[in-house]
Amino acid sequence: MTTDEILFGVGLTFVLAVGSQILAARLRVPALIVLLPAGFTAGALTDDIHPDRLLGAAFAPMVSLAVAVILYDSGLGLDLRKLRGRQRRTVGRLIVAGVVLSWAATTVYAAPVLGMSGQAALVLGAILVVSGPTVVGPLLAFVRPDDRLQRILTWEGSLVDPVGGILGALVYAAVLHDGSGGGFGHRVVQFATSVGVGLAGAVVGTALLWLLLAKLRLGDVPATSAQLATVIAVAAACDMVRDDSGLIAAIVMGLAVVYLPGFDVPEERPFFETLVRLIIGLLFVSISATVTPASVWHVLLPALGLVAVLVLVARPLAAWLATLGAGLTRGERGFLAWMAPRGIVAAANASTFSAGLVAAGTGGAGKILPVTFLVIAATVTLYGLTAVPVARHLGVTRATRARPLLVGGDPWAVDLGRALRSAGLEVLMWASTEEQRERIRAAGLELAPGELLAAATGRGARLEGITSVLLLTDEDDFNALASEVLHRGGKVPVYRLGPRSREYGVVAPYGGGDTLLAGELTRLTVFQRHRQGARIVARPFDGPVPQGYDLLLLVRPGGRLAPVGDDGAPAPRPGDVAVLLGPVPDGPAGPD
Repeated sequence: MTTDEILFGVGLTFVLAVGSQILAARLRVPALIVLLPAGFTAGALTDDIHPDRLLGAAFAPMVSLAVAVILYDSGLGLDLRKLRGRQRRTVGRLIVAGVVLSWAATTVYAAPVLGMSGQAALVLGAILVVSGPTVVGPLLAFVRPDDRLQRILTWEGSLVDPVGGILGALVYAAVLHDGSGGGFGHRVVQFATSVGVGLAGAVVGTALLWLLLAKLRLGDVPATSAQLATVIAVAAACDMVRDDSGLIAAIVMGLAVVYLPGFDVPEERPFFETLVRLIIGLLFVSISATVTPASVWHVLLPALGLVAVLVLVARPLAAWLATLGAGLTRGERGFLAWMAPRGIVAAANASTFSAGLVAAGTGGAGKILPVTFLVIAATVTLYGLTAVPVARHLGVTRATRARPLLVGGDPWAVDLGRALRSAGLEVLMWASTEEQRERIRAAGLELAPGELLAAATGRGARLEGITSVLLLTDEDDFNALASEVLHRGGKVPVYRLGPRSREYGVVAPYGGGDTLLAGELTRLTVFQRHRQGARIVARPFDGPVPQGYDLLLLVRPGGRLAPVGDDGAPAPRPGDVAVLLGPVPDGPAGPD
């Protein structure tokens, strides 16, 4: 290839990888729906994007190292300590039943129908057990199922990736050495050697990560660079010793960082997640470009038959077994049976494993990548088009109402929660003391779990389903610090009460973020007026603020909050609901 052709191919790959993900985010669909056809079409139209031509012999090892990074990131999400009670049992059963049944169904189907050897069919089955949060997450955001379903499916997608990665790496290693000649004992020794090399590499890599992350306490960007360099270096070194051991090392390193004491990796890792998304985009465009129309055409019908087996037999049976005695409704069990798209780890493993098996002369290994490509494309498209109507038919969708989180349990804050609920919002409240929590329960408002705010502010966890946060505690410094931390994610708007004065507090007078209440209407003023009998009400805003009332915020028709802040009152629009603090009534006030 000429220099111009290489530059064009590399530039086009990056444009398609990033552009497809941007388009998918705008369309609110999984990125794979756009990445796969983009890479496939580009590969069919021009040879300049083919990775075999751009990278030559370097393509296969680069794919292996990219998969190692993805599996390390998946391992960081495998923390079963966050699941409790029935949901933990349900997710665990769903993963076990789903992996076993999908693996068995694919293997039994692929050998006779797709014309694969038993070894290739076993590897294909291990590849197709994974789903993944990058596919499930956008679908759930679009469907908006109820909270219980949301948690079960999100956790299943997060946990099955590393489980499937481990299974795929082990099966691939076993099959590769099964065809290496020698007796059964020799093959067992070869397999154990591969696993041992991977585990040894993981020990060395974990020790390096402990030194870099726990002892040196690197900042966010250096820590991300250190993790990336360590994972790639260890995976490369393991693969130099044994071709199939780097993936095992990478995923065990991720698990070690999660479970070993001393590590403190936040759940939100923006820089690392950005790198992983870029790697995923480049990987999928490149892999899709290697799949030719001819390779897809001759396995099209058998692959669609495999999709039918997975969608109509394996997944419903797994969901039925996993949810026995789980306390789920019939609709929730039905939707679990209709949600198992295949995703990124499946395609990445298919590219890595098929190349190695083809080189080893395994029968039918050349069909692994095109079949996986078709299964991913078919399942993502099928579930993407049908998930919403199926969820609505089963009655498991959540009302499309705004869901603000109110942090604080003072009487006036609870009254504000009631007013927002009367305006049609799905209010969630969090409070620190049992007295405040009991007050929230008595008001009939939903109480957030105790660990929600700690996870969001301490570990950077996402506030799933929350559309805005109002920090209403009587601790100005806490409000300011929590606002700064929650603002970093940029996912939802965060509002805090302004400090009671410029002289009070260590952080509050200098903190950023949007503030609630106008300068003359402080938290202390609202508290005192409410204690004297003033109440917070919500009513359609069709004119000026009534005499004696103060405007706290507006609820827009879509549920978005527009608070009154230091910049003044927001401009009213048709359909707004005003949340007002009423006047103090004449006579003595009743108890709170």
